[in-house]
Amino acid sequence: MMKKLFAIGLVILMAVPAFSQIKFGIKAGAETTTVPTYKLGNGDATIEALKDASWGYHAGIFLRIKLGPVYLQPEAVFASTSFDYNVTTSSVTDLKTQKFNRLSIPLLVGFKLGPVRLNAGPAASIMIGSPSALINDPNFTDMYKSAVWGYQAGLGIDLLKKLTLDVRYAGSLGDVLGDAVTIGGQTFNLDYGQSSFLLSVGWMF
Repeated sequence: MMKKLFAIGLVILMAVPAFSQIKFGIKAGAETTTVPTYKLGNGDATIEALKDASWGYHAGIFLRIKLGPVYLQPEAVFASTSFDYNVTTSSVTDLKTQKFNRLSIPLLVGFKLGPVRLNAGPAASIMIGSPSALINDPNFTDMYKSAVWGYQAGLGIDLLKKLTLDVRYAGSLGDVLGDAVTIGGQTFNLDYGQSSFLLSVGWMF
């Protein structure tokens, strides 16, 4: 997966003409994500989420590559979110927290409509480590693929040509396209289920 992302990034940079403008930036913010739900077929345990959504945080870097009326914006963002569950096994209920750390790599295309920026594009999500297993099941962590693709779309505004404010929706592609898609002989696993709203502030250099 990392080789694929590097190749995509290299193609983007090679495609940038000499007259383009490139800016580097840092960003951070908060996000609210729908809680993962679990359907267990054996009936030996129940997992009940305490909330429908949970807040987390993200921080990372981005490039703003201007190409005439449009721009490309690749990003590399670390994100962390925790979810609380009541887990019942053998009539005993425990409160457990499951934490997800991941590297998010959106590849956005955007344009300006007056002072507002509109952007959208695919986004890779790479799991960092394994989420804690809520029950003693050797197959539990197999529910999570190490790298999947979804999408992000949103709008933003730049202030003083330095400060950036963005709001985005991050969604899954698996519900529409299935487990994976194959493009140019390469297979990409797709994200399922969870969606997020992201609020971020950034600074361009």
